[in-house]
Amino acid sequence: MTQREIFLQHVAQTSEAPLCFEVSKAEGVYLFDQSGKKHIDLIGGISVCNIGHGNEKVKDAIKTQVDHYLHVMVYGEVIQSPQVQYAKALAEHLPPELQCVYFTNSGTEATEGAMKLAKRVTQRSKIISFKNSYHGSTQGALSVMGSEYWQQAYRPLLPDVYQFNYNDQEVLHAIDTHTACVILEPVQSEAGVIIPDKKWVQAIRKKCDEMGVFLIFDEIQTAFGRTGSLFRFSKLSITPDILLLGKALGGGMPMGAFISNKEVMDTLMFNPVLGHITTFGGHPVCCAAGLAAFNVLLDEKLIPQVKKKEDLFRKLLLHPAILSLNSCGLLMALHFESYETNKKIIDTCLRNGLFTDWFLFASNALRIAPPLTISEREIEEACGILLRSIDEITGQQ
Repeated sequence: MTQREIFLQHVAQTSEAPLCFEVSKAEGVYLFDQSGKKHIDLIGGISVCNIGHGNEKVKDAIKTQVDHYLHVMVYGEVIQSPQVQYAKALAEHLPPELQCVYFTNSGTEATEGAMKLAKRVTQRSKIISFKNSYHGSTQGALSVMGSEYWQQAYRPLLPDVYQFNYNDQEVLHAIDTHTACVILEPVQSEAGVIIPDKKWVQAIRKKCDEMGVFLIFDEIQTAFGRTGSLFRFSKLSITPDILLLGKALGGGMPMGAFISNKEVMDTLMFNPVLGHITTFGGHPVCCAAGLAAFNVLLDEKLIPQVKKKEDLFRKLLLHPAILSLNSCGLLMALHFESYETNKKIIDTCLRNGLFTDWFLFASNALRIAPPLTISEREIEEACGILLRSIDEITGQQ
């Protein structure tokens, strides 16, 4: 059997038509197939590979930690230097309200932990989320996902969850003394990069304060420079009660986190003890890789370059078939007339040496979320391939 046949037969599939792109190597902003052909990576592992593929400092950190120890004990029982050092580094770049880190295996698990924490502290069950939002795919996270299409096959889900339209004032009337938390993306990524009104978010913050409600910010896709700031919430002039991280947090290794203040987090220690527990969360190799990637991001001053690179994409990506281009830093969505057109363009891009995909709640939109290390020359090359691919499908010049 070929690798492709084994993949389709023995690796559980998530769709009827996977890309089946067989990766042999990844380096910088490039993915290489089995023939050695290179493809510019415009997905970045879905906002994971912010500092590019195969960074030497990250690989060295992984190798060094492997020589010391791998898993030794379930989370929270023993002192592991990579966990301690990474938590300290994150805290140094976060406000006083966000100083206590709980490392998980993924962003989805961070969502689960945050919901439990909010319910534990408030002793309430009502949760508010938003339509076309994405917070993960486990049953709790799925309960606050903003789409009945993905929920309908798995009901019953969590009760007492209420969803509202993003940027709609109606949600302010629903935040009350029965509400445990409001979970919000500071940019709706999977909806096709929708940016919230700053005053709307600030009004939610104010109402949550008045009602004793936890405001959870899901920055799993937006954090670590993707939108042009280390954390997107800083541009909204508010601080959430709980911050969710994932994707780029692990530097290419599986990792997530939910972060709050020490007093709030300490409620997970008693009644019951082990109020939230994980075996592999904060794995020492993942923490070592994540910390190394975090330092590369800061030391190489990648974040200040994001706006200029965003502007270059916007300048170059002009075509009659592109209905709109939504962007927040290097998180961008090109909207076409239909999913069918978008899918043909995506497939053509792959044949032409460009790797990209679509958005869950905006299937007519093509995703651009490259490593933040992408150069201006590579942006020009990527845009050239993309425009030629659009021409091949639409016939428009």
